[in-house]
Amino acid sequence: LIPRNNPIFKQYSDHLLDYLNQSYFTPLSYKDQLISREQAQILGSIRRIIQNMNLIIRVTDKGNNFGIGSANDFEKKAQKFFSDTNAFIELSSNPFNEILDKVIQLLNTLRGKIFIRKWQYEQMMPDRTNCELAHLYFNPKTHKDGIPVRPIESTIHASTTKISKFLDKILRPIFDDKCKDTTIIDGASLITELSKYNKKGLLKPTTLFCTFDIWNLYTMLPQEETLDILMKFLHAH
Repeated sequence: LIPRNNPIFKQYSDHLLDYLNQSYFTPLSYKDQLISREQAQILGSIRRIIQNMNLIIRVTDKGNNFGIGSANDFEKKAQKFFSDTNAFIELSSNPFNEILDKVIQLLNTLRGKIFIRKWQYEQMMPDRTNCELAHLYFNPKTHKDGIPVRPIESTIHASTTKISKFLDKILRPIFDDKCKDTTIIDGASLITELSKYNKKGLLKPTTLFCTFDIWNLYTMLPQEETLDILMKFLHAH
């Protein structure tokens, strides 16, 4: 790692600023102007087609591609997800301030009773300037038959995100250590475990390898039961 006070950082910053200034303030050549106008016309044409045909564009699930389809069909698939899972309700009012206040009050109470230290309190305290209400959106699963939608809960700026990250730093090393014998994290660990499996004489011509898909995982995990399991795990380890 290079220390932040190393002169190379200042040199890199100056070069980057010069490059940005040159890119944004240098007049375009005649050729580049023609290319820019052509691209603008293409984008304008695409925008009109999308509006006239009531289409929708979304980033596809498990791929760096864009999917385009009927906005009505996409809405129907989203509504089907809601009806199938029965795990979400549409909010009639914005609960952001209430949630943020509850998180702050909880942290203040924990700190006041000295259940957490000052540095822990500061790491978990949400920042009012960039917090926002968590929201749900969908991406099309173009690799699946019928192109279903995948629900994604965006909580990156939620009031509880800092608490979640703090707890993850504490709990994940414990889990990874205690469950390493039954956990496959990547291709390398899979090869290692298969090698151990083979040395035990368990890998045979009749061994069956299979994959499975879990539908609506998040909505299938009861929060109270999950917390009980976590508490039992922590007490045991």
